[in-house]
Amino acid sequence: MDYYNYLKSLHLIFVVTWFAGLFYIVRLFVYQIEANEKPSPEKEILQAQYKIMTYRLWYIITWPSAVLASIFAFWMLFFTEAGHVWMKMPWMHVKLVFVFLLYLYHGKCHQIFKQLQNNEVKYSNNFMRLWNEGATIILFAVVFLVVLKSAINWIYGVIGIILFSVLIMLGFRFYKRIREKK
Repeated sequence: MDYYNYLKSLHLIFVVTWFAGLFYIVRLFVYQIEANEKPSPEKEILQAQYKIMTYRLWYIITWPSAVLASIFAFWMLFFTEAGHVWMKMPWMHVKLVFVFLLYLYHGKCHQIFKQLQNNEVKYSNNFMRLWNEGATIILFAVVFLVVLKSAINWIYGVIGIILFSVLIMLGFRFYKRIREKK
């Protein structure tokens, strides 16, 4: 059981750094898209800097964290006694669906990363701000599932974060209107 707790600790550390990378990469996407609308030479200077920053974040922090979090998770689930018990629990099946959605989210972020590295801007900065909420919703769902160990009760936490996100977006729009009037 001792090594299980080490695996769990390492898994959690890399989950935290993975999510930190996902949250920050999308914020950098917003900045890259906004830089695309700036006049020269500011546009080129900012784009070059953001490309370096996203490249380093993506390949030095986010990708390695995703791989290591996954390795330690699979190790715990398939090669420990506790993992075999967890795999029989309905909440774990729901959690694994969210983990699969996280992999899809990560893959889409990789696609956007490659597009922006090639100066292809296909999304608006507002879309990216909303896209950033995807990782937040997945994180809330997984944390509630793991803590509550219920295949149903996680829904309340996710509904709460969605409502909170809507309130934040409404506040953002309200503030934007006030700022535009001045």
